[in-house]
Amino acid sequence: MTAWVAGVDGCKAGWIAVLVADAGATEIVVTPRFADILAHRYAPSIIAVDMPIGLPDRVGPGGRGPERLVRAKLGNRQSSVFAIPPRSAVMAESYAEATSASLEASTPPRKVSRQAFGLFPKIREIDALMTPALEDRLYESHPELAFWALNGQRPMALPKKARGVPHPAGLNERRALLIHSGYDAALLSTAPRGAGPDDVLDAAVLALIARRIAGGKAESFPSMPERDAKGLRMAIWA
Repeated sequence: MTAWVAGVDGCKAGWIAVLVADAGATEIVVTPRFADILAHRYAPSIIAVDMPIGLPDRVGPGGRGPERLVRAKLGNRQSSVFAIPPRSAVMAESYAEATSASLEASTPPRKVSRQAFGLFPKIREIDALMTPALEDRLYESHPELAFWALNGQRPMALPKKARGVPHPAGLNERRALLIHSGYDAALLSTAPRGAGPDDVLDAAVLALIARRIAGGKAESFPSMPERDAKGLRMAIWA
């Protein structure tokens, strides 16, 4: 029986997943709901997603422990790892409420960036689905850490985006690494409707991390994760 894994990234249309089979087949799926990936007909045994799992009640400098550890690996790419605000901020419906909650539950007091606030609905979506029992299947990862792992534990030389828009040279650098790692160039050349070219590459590299997790070869940052008030593991895998 063919076994599948998936890498998942948020995108304009909701979520993009690159599914990879142990036999080498691949498929790209764009869906508005994360639950659709969990229920996909290929039933991916491991899913690596670029979205925080496990939300602290309070945060210190630099956010959760996973973010601090990962940034130290990424050199000039470390700005891609933002500090996860406290749970109360993520659950707030308005930007003003989120900022107020974050100021109250962070040391030193820290506001919420507009970019982070834009991700809160997707973080809440996963948080609502996630349970400790699902941890054997669903793992938090991060594309730049995934490319670091794929690149011999070296950060990528070029940014993926410049001034908020895709940076062709950076995308080509990552695409070449993925092709060298076994992906078909045609799969990575066109973004499906509702997703950007960077979303395709991010989901593709996360699928390789899912494969590493399935094979027992992935590393957890930190190696002994803490848990949030829901009992969820707080770790980034690569």
